[in-house]
Amino acid sequence: LANRTCAYARGFRRIGVEPAMRTVLMVRPGIDFLPLTFALFRIGAVPVLIDPGMSRSNLLGCVSQVRPAAFVGIPLAHLVRLVFRRYFRTVRINVTIGRKFLWGGYDLSDLFVDNDSDSPKAATTTEDLAAIIFTTGSTGLPKGVIYTHGMFDAQVRYLRSHFGYSAAEVDLPTFPLFALFDAALGMTAVIPDMDFTRPGSVVPRSIIEPIRDHSVTHMFGSPALLDRVSRYGEDHGTSLPTLKRVMSAGAPVPPTVLERMHTLLGPDAEVHTPYGATEALPVASIGSREILGETAAKTAGGAGTCVGRPMDGLDLRIIRIDDGAITHWADELELPAGEIGEITVTGAVVTRGYHANPDATALAKIAHGTATRHRMGDVGYLDDSGRLWFCGRKAHRVVTTTRTLFTVPCEAMFNQHPRVFRTALVGVGESGRQRPVLCVELENRATRRDTTKLRDALLQIAAAAPITQDITTVLFHPGFPVDARHNSKIDRERLTVWAAGRV
Repeated sequence: LANRTCAYARGFRRIGVEPAMRTVLMVRPGIDFLPLTFALFRIGAVPVLIDPGMSRSNLLGCVSQVRPAAFVGIPLAHLVRLVFRRYFRTVRINVTIGRKFLWGGYDLSDLFVDNDSDSPKAATTTEDLAAIIFTTGSTGLPKGVIYTHGMFDAQVRYLRSHFGYSAAEVDLPTFPLFALFDAALGMTAVIPDMDFTRPGSVVPRSIIEPIRDHSVTHMFGSPALLDRVSRYGEDHGTSLPTLKRVMSAGAPVPPTVLERMHTLLGPDAEVHTPYGATEALPVASIGSREILGETAAKTAGGAGTCVGRPMDGLDLRIIRIDDGAITHWADELELPAGEIGEITVTGAVVTRGYHANPDATALAKIAHGTATRHRMGDVGYLDDSGRLWFCGRKAHRVVTTTRTLFTVPCEAMFNQHPRVFRTALVGVGESGRQRPVLCVELENRATRRDTTKLRDALLQIAAAAPITQDITTVLFHPGFPVDARHNSKIDRERLTVWAAGRV
């Protein structure tokens, strides 16, 4: 990896890529992705990382925000660049990873300069821009998150100290960016043969076989991926004794998925469900044993999803819900334990702003002394023991004429029904006068007669609990739209439009 990184760093310098130059990197996960990324870090350039599964309009919007000077991508990415060339007019250096057609520029062989010439590291500081990583855009247009070299360093330290990674470990990262942390932690990365834009449709054997073949000790998988793998593993009596740690993030992991995963793992293994966001990661974490032994029952009763205690060194506060900007911290913003509000955090792994997006930065950041406090955009509360409970996205809360309904606590009441795969609470109408509508995705297809019975059963559940008794409309959906990164975050904006057309 070091040799390839140095060779590509020489090549990037030779073709004119310079320190601080924003460089879009659209390369499939594999043998070239890691050394190309580290080569850009090595010369002090700024890789711009965009989800490959992102819609075309969002992709073009991201490129337009960043105004890159260099573009490194697969042939399909260059075809998009040529068709929509006005979005790429700032690009002056092009590199094709794969077959180069008529568009000119450089290819991978031009970058690989394997000689004994010097390949010095750029003299970067903790405050220098290291990368721009775009959010999933689950509650709006994707935003370019500014990462400094100091932030990456802090993330590596947090991961090593909290989870106890060692250089002897072997990781299976099903989210490509996490393979970069493997190298930084000295771990071996085994890249699975899968479509990384569709983790929720993964072929389970493509995950299970490399775990067995390479004695993998750690893996990351989105809740959607773990759901598929654990269902297959449970049905086939699969055992994965080398795995000692599984990590899942991107959305709350249902306790049923954790239970199924434990049927595949050894007696000492555990599934960790860290909480965070592109703007602040990791923030908190909890293990599956604590979830299944203590918090799952409360989740089923509408308490929200426990995501654990904040990481050491992070200052997490719950503040009153406000959809507007908050410029400076004031103690009266903070809410007492047990009261649901907006989750905020400050610390070494917290970003300070978005690239070329001052309006989004103003809405997401609070000046707190010399630090920057990030508003996670999520709602939740701290319990008396200091654990954080997640109750959903702030933008997804349903505000009626009489009360506010939070998505995660309400949905948990219905997700326990054996015929239900998952639910999504959406609000139809303007905030303050919204009609709460429960959208339901079933485990299996149902007849119209079945859905009538199921609707009655779900409405009975709604009427029986104070937090759900305002829900009187249930709609059945054939398959929820989800995010491109993890296939686990429900696209509630699209579901709201769908629901509005039916009520």
